[in-house]
Amino acid sequence: MPHETSSDQALVKRVQQGDKQAFDLLVAKYQYKVIGLIGRYVHDRSEALDVAQDSFIKAYRAIGNFRGESAFYTWLYRIAVNTAKNYLVSRSRRPPESDVELDNEEVFSAYEALADIDTPDAKLNSDRLEAAIHGAIKNLPEELRSALTLREFDGLSYEDIALIMSCPVGTVRSRIFRAREAVEKHIRPLMDTGE
Repeated sequence: MPHETSSDQALVKRVQQGDKQAFDLLVAKYQYKVIGLIGRYVHDRSEALDVAQDSFIKAYRAIGNFRGESAFYTWLYRIAVNTAKNYLVSRSRRPPESDVELDNEEVFSAYEALADIDTPDAKLNSDRLEAAIHGAIKNLPEELRSALTLREFDGLSYEDIALIMSCPVGTVRSRIFRAREAVEKHIRPLMDTGE
């Protein structure tokens, strides 16, 4: 990771000195992550591609202000999320209730443990648990849901999440703890009874 960060910083420095090809390398490196991120907000693929392109244009125009106080991807991530939310507002659409639409494979370890058992009853139980987890996450307040999904599904550090959410690291830790606690409380009855 430190090598990746220094590599990004070197590319950013080249872009700031007028090297447009260095920015092309950053786009190539992060385009699929940015498109995937935006796809969580903008569900139409062609619209998501347009919003991703707008995000990279905004990043290119603002790169002179990038000072390296955070990782380049964290900075780009924040631009992409804001661009997606602004796009939805401009189209008179509400941002999604959940910051992340979970894929069937992306659930907590409790679900993964149940998925290993290949029986019809186990499949039914794991489907119920998955639905309960989806419901629990969707019902979280936005700040808890965002912190949890950035940590659990995007794998970002507490520090990066703090930068994205514009709050102290301690607040991020508290939000993630409270979110995990709420999800666990919601699914505990399914775990305790074997359902």
